[in-house]
Amino acid sequence: MAVSRRHFLPAAAATVAASTLAAPAIAQGDPTIKWRLTSSFPKSLDTLYGAALTIARVTGELTDGKFALQAFGAGEIVPGLQVMDAVGNDTVECGQTYTGYYIGKSPALIFDGSVPFGLTPRMHNAWMMFGDGRKLMNEIYDGFGVVALPSGQTGGQMFGWFRKELKTPKDFEGLKMRTAGFGGKVMAKLGAIPQQIAGGDIYPALERGTIDACEWVGPYDDEKLGFNKVAKYYYTPGVMELEAINVLMVGKKAWASLPPRYQAALRYACSYAMQEMLASYDAKNAEAIARLVAAGTQLSVLSEEIIKALRVALETVLDEEAAADAQFKKVLTNWRAFRANQHRWFSIADTRAEFAVYRSETR
Repeated sequence: MAVSRRHFLPAAAATVAASTLAAPAIAQGDPTIKWRLTSSFPKSLDTLYGAALTIARVTGELTDGKFALQAFGAGEIVPGLQVMDAVGNDTVECGQTYTGYYIGKSPALIFDGSVPFGLTPRMHNAWMMFGDGRKLMNEIYDGFGVVALPSGQTGGQMFGWFRKELKTPKDFEGLKMRTAGFGGKVMAKLGAIPQQIAGGDIYPALERGTIDACEWVGPYDDEKLGFNKVAKYYYTPGVMELEAINVLMVGKKAWASLPPRYQAALRYACSYAMQEMLASYDAKNAEAIARLVAAGTQLSVLSEEIIKALRVALETVLDEEAAADAQFKKVLTNWRAFRANQHRWFSIADTRAEFAVYRSETR
């Protein structure tokens, strides 16, 4: 369904929530602008890459086609893991990506991506919109010459696919696992050998035995990528990523050149795409996990011993990063305090209520 300015405002208002932006009013004399939007994700992943298409479509509809974004999949302009560089050096005007790919540039970027044992989508939104999250992250993005707009949310993810069972923390020793963001740093503390591989390259690596395990997003994408064909054990809970935010990175010069109305349109489009992605994954994953189990996937649960070992490893990694990086320490201190309050409240409200509902199911 096409999204007109008239129909889009109510949905956008609900999505943006506390934003004070007004819907853009397009004037006769507004310029025609064409941008290229490169993605970190292959076109085969319709939900992740699909958000780039949504951003382009909605932006066009809100500007009567005068602000046009042309989307490109990973590798068509630049490799998927080089989107931030391409935007920062003005190779392209904007790019859709996951900040965990760039923690080598600044480890604090992970706080706008997904921190293990961290925040759920709702908690993250609360930190960004009513805590200090947005201000703190903008300070980091500014140093790389980009403006970052939240534009995607996967929701909770799975722990990953493994060829062999995980029984104790020792099973991570020597394990070559594809994982992005801070997950690799945490697992390395248990002896794993993390590998950062773009989405389209994971299956061949797992099939050839170059890696022993992998994680991506969840059942829908994982089924599409075929991981169940080469790994039997699918582990939960996904404590390493209770969410994963994608952002649209825009070059600072390109952003400043936009009329305010176009900036507002792009913000709305990104916010709409984020809500759409989360809803899409919630609907699709529920069906995909049933198909995977029916096809022979062994749904497995991490032991409490492993979960505790991962949590200890995480806090160690966070403390180490904070000791080495003042900016990371600044964000971490704020984030930890906010996380503690959020976890306390959600454990009282949502978590207990959800468990009660699930236990009371009779059919």
